[in-house]
Amino acid sequence: MTSDLDMVDVRRVVELALAEDLRYGPDATTGATVPADATARAEVTPRVDGTLAGAPVALAVFDQVLGNDYEVISARADGSKLVAGEPALVLRGSVRGLLTAERTALNLLCHLSGVATATAAWVSEVDGTGCRIRDSRKTLPGLRLLQKYAVRCGGGVNHRMGLGDAVLIKDNHVVAAGSVAAAIEAVHAHAADLPCEVEVDTLEQLSEALKAGADEVLLDNFAPEDCARAVRVRDEQAPRTRLEASGGLKLHNARAYAETGVDFLAVGGLTHSSPALDLGLDLS
Repeated sequence: MTSDLDMVDVRRVVELALAEDLRYGPDATTGATVPADATARAEVTPRVDGTLAGAPVALAVFDQVLGNDYEVISARADGSKLVAGEPALVLRGSVRGLLTAERTALNLLCHLSGVATATAAWVSEVDGTGCRIRDSRKTLPGLRLLQKYAVRCGGGVNHRMGLGDAVLIKDNHVVAAGSVAAAIEAVHAHAADLPCEVEVDTLEQLSEALKAGADEVLLDNFAPEDCARAVRVRDEQAPRTRLEASGGLKLHNARAYAETGVDFLAVGGLTHSSPALDLGLDLS
């Protein structure tokens, strides 16, 4: 999983986060209370069960602060299941460096593991249906690549990463183009090499999108029974077109949607609303 992580982006985020924490000078509390030569063992441990994401990100923080002045005794792999009380990371190094890096490392690790844990819950809920859990562009500014990496750690799949790697025709684009078919035709003329998805509000628009050659169709605020009807229409008219349900999705109704036969559930909350997973760093 770590090989799937963009380390250039990791370093950018880590440098920005540390610059924010050290903007007003070095760690005054640690400098005053910790002898310069003090070393210790540090365990980063979950207080609750969850799914790990961001261990290499946390280690990049320690790398930046401590350089070679610490060692990694053990590190769980991203995507692995965490059990409360069982360390995810065990380090040994300079106490001053460990404490200076602690909050920045935990901020990133707790957030990314929270995204992965929430994703894993959704993935588990639809297990066996063939439907996949997918994220959106509803990400925190500057953290998109890391958040989408965390979704993958939790077993989900990514939607487009930005505005230029895929097309998503939404209602305002349809209004601007004049119709669903006109919008798709314009995309095929100007961005033929990109996958094209179109958002629809009705079964009539779905048929229009299928006939116009959309690669994917987003079913916006369809109830489960309407998603089932949409799947039947898709199977009759364009069986290779993928369908994505979006809007009104909750963990408790995820399986009902997945069992309709749609290919994806779009869950924007994975990246914009997942609570942080509670992990802490303890010295010994």
